Amino acid sequence: MADKHQMSVSVWRGAAAGSFQSFDVKMEENQTVLDVVAWIQQHADPTLSYRYACRVGMCGSCAMMVNGTPRWTCRTHVKKVLVDGHMEIAPLRNLPVIKDLATDMDPFFDKWVAAEGLHHPTQTRHDPIEAIDPASAGRVEVNAGIECINCSVCYAACDTVAGNPDYLGPAALQRAWSVYNDSKDAGKQAILDAVSGVGGCHNCHSQGSCAVHCPNELNPMNAIAGLKRETARNFFRRRAR
Repeated sequence: MADKHQMSVSVWRGAAAGSFQSFDVKMEENQTVLDVVAWIQQHADPTLSYRYACRVGMCGSCAMMVNGTPRWTCRTHVKKVLVDGHMEIAPLRNLPVIKDLATDMDPFFDKWVAAEGLHHPTQTRHDPIEAIDPASAGRVEVNAGIECINCSVCYAACDTVAGNPDYLGPAALQRAWSVYNDSKDAGKQAILDAVSGVGGCHNCHSQGSCAVHCPNELNPMNAIAGLKRETARNFFRRRAR
């Protein structure tokens, strides 16, 4: 019979060729998964590596796999994920493991750049600031993805990324869609060229894991659908020339 005052926690140790290590951790009231990881590092094994910053669900840096599901550990209460007194914590899927629970985020951000998810200015800092109608259709599309904080939960949840390392991923494509709809951006053709190529938006199978697991309740599938429409229109416009 499981001890109701104690839990068994399996934590990934090492890099890609590592293994799980088990720890017995005391149960506390209002305990989060991040609290558990911190307790293990502070009281059981100081060599445990992990990443966090704000602890209040603002930065997303504490994202890990909890029982096989990507989550912000600072906002995941132990009582919601504990199964028969046991819990498993691992580094985010689809990213290289640096050590233990810390992953290398470079591939994730490299794909933002590859998707042209960066601002292409139309003016200089010396020009007057252009007024933007917040109710315009383009601005509505921009705002739909503006709360993305680059936590990579959607990237870890995506089975297409797991099966196709070239796939840009939901976060990068959502960012590309936001920039594409920004009336101040001058790189619309560059964006369409970037997201229509190998690993682009047409690789998405619309399984929806990105939308299901996004902690900020964003829906990258809508952005990817928009990119699919615009890249198809762009293809036929070019063919008609």
